[in-house]
Amino acid sequence: MSRGPRSASARRPLGSDDSHTPILHVDMDAFFVEVELLERPHLRGLPVAVGGAERGVVTSASYEARAFGVNSAMPVAQAKRLCPDLIMIPVRHGVYSAVARRVMEILSSFTPLLEQVSVDEAFLDVSGDRRRTPVEIGHLIRQEIRKREGVPASVGIAATKHVAKIASAHAKPDGLLLVPKDETEAFLGELPLGALWGVGEATKRRLEQRGIRSVADVRELSQDSLERVLGKSGGMLWRLANGIDPRPVVTSRVEKSIGREETSFDLLNDPAQVRARILDQSHECARRLRQRSLVAWRVSIKVRDSSFTTITRSHTLQAPTNLAHEIYRVASSLLEMPGGGVRLIGVRVENLEAGDSGQATLDDDGRTEQAERALDTIRNRFGQGAVGPGTLLSGTDSERL
Repeated sequence: MSRGPRSASARRPLGSDDSHTPILHVDMDAFFVEVELLERPHLRGLPVAVGGAERGVVTSASYEARAFGVNSAMPVAQAKRLCPDLIMIPVRHGVYSAVARRVMEILSSFTPLLEQVSVDEAFLDVSGDRRRTPVEIGHLIRQEIRKREGVPASVGIAATKHVAKIASAHAKPDGLLLVPKDETEAFLGELPLGALWGVGEATKRRLEQRGIRSVADVRELSQDSLERVLGKSGGMLWRLANGIDPRPVVTSRVEKSIGREETSFDLLNDPAQVRARILDQSHECARRLRQRSLVAWRVSIKVRDSSFTTITRSHTLQAPTNLAHEIYRVASSLLEMPGGGVRLIGVRVENLEAGDSGQATLDDDGRTEQAERALDTIRNRFGQGAVGPGTLLSGTDSERL
């Protein structure tokens, strides 16, 4: 492993060892903010965020804002309490999507083995390029994106997707980090527990109660021991901690998204009513994901108000899921009730890939998955209206699901 200020190169000359780390993870830095700063250069260096109105959420935050604790998916009101001088810019999804499409075109010019996992990040398999090393390709990618679109990108290079993603996070902002294959275990061993893909607060708390606070601590356990603590997701965690991640870069998916939306004859003014529909739609999306053996990386909602103005918001997950519990949690956090009421509400899951919930979440102890699969079985036998989400074993009311 090697890195320098905002960049990286190997400590030893690049050669055959570098060819064994052929996966790149390209992640745009504070993407929505950086796109907005192209038109507002006078705001560069200030705490800036892109997001909704006063009752909305932060979609993207500059590094100056992050220094105050402002993060994506945080309510705007909370962000402004943390950073009173925060400058909020309204979301312009069409502008970001146009830039993102051009960025993906740049990436696809380097290799056809491209897997876009969100609007602003992708995996590339460059093992077929015999003329250039992955590090050389990474530098060229960053240069081309900066030259043609004016925005920064960070690149992580490793032998697996999991480590490449961690490497790009460590390279931020505006850097490149190589983790050679034979240094993977050493790199992972230095990381805190939360750096592993899919480890959320619930899993961290459960493991920290047992004195497990780092990746090195995880390695001291056997796979069976970790599965006794976390269920089958413990096996996933053990494999990631030991650098085992055989997932290939997937260039195509059976479906791009799954969603459901409903138009109401009478305007919905009660947030509880709207969230109840979001809950129902989340369960429908999750059921269809499990039916197709898919998981989703991104959750979005669509809201149409009394004036027929339509707003969409989305959030990329830390780990993919096919559980309604997680889809609802994210979708409901994206909801901002319009003043005149809601005419249409919809939930959609996007950036799909083959997988199951064992891959999808480490925070679930297995009961949520079991409950939701039980719902699937009952509905398949007796119809969709036979049972509702309130019967889930993981909670006693819809707000906890």
